[in-house]
Amino acid sequence: MNFKEAAKISAYLSKDYAEKIFRLIMAYQDISASEAASRLGIHIRTVQDFLETMAAYDIIKKKEVSEKKRPYYRYSIMKKNIEINIDLEKEFSELTNNPSDFLIKEARDTGAKFSMARNGEYFSTVTIWIGEGRKSKERKISLTTAQGYFLYFLPFPDAQPLSVDEIMDKANINEMNKSEILDIVDELYNMKVIDKV
Repeated sequence: MNFKEAAKISAYLSKDYAEKIFRLIMAYQDISASEAASRLGIHIRTVQDFLETMAAYDIIKKKEVSEKKRPYYRYSIMKKNIEINIDLEKEFSELTNNPSDFLIKEARDTGAKFSMARNGEYFSTVTIWIGEGRKSKERKISLTTAQGYFLYFLPFPDAQPLSVDEIMDKANINEMNKSEILDIVDELYNMKVIDKV
């Protein structure tokens, strides 16, 4: 299950009527949306949306039936144990599989301000102004120690660009910190503070 699916299920499960609907289905074995809506005093569309979402994720089973009128659906429990399981390693696999052989350097005339940590050995924050004139907004990013050292050794705009690995070597950054380095490089590239060559 990915984050979007988990968020959608969680959003429906957090509704104040969710527990009541499940209680009804457990008590009645199967129930129609109109029966549940009238029993709980909830709009039928609200109940239908809930039941259809739960059916889409195989938590509730829906079955089409006909009783001397047009067909409609009855809903029953399919899973008596609801689990929301997100594989974070799979979800964010790009953090470990991201290529890092591109060359980077600081972009020219960005207006970004790199602030030193108290010990003067690495950067603690980077401040970027987004927009122009009176509508510009300040965005301050707090850096981890590894990111601070990395950006301290980032080549200047006029210098020869280096690869992420070369800068990490110069800054004496452990390989285990590479994913957070790639994250800040990607963020600052998107904000036009870093140039990729």
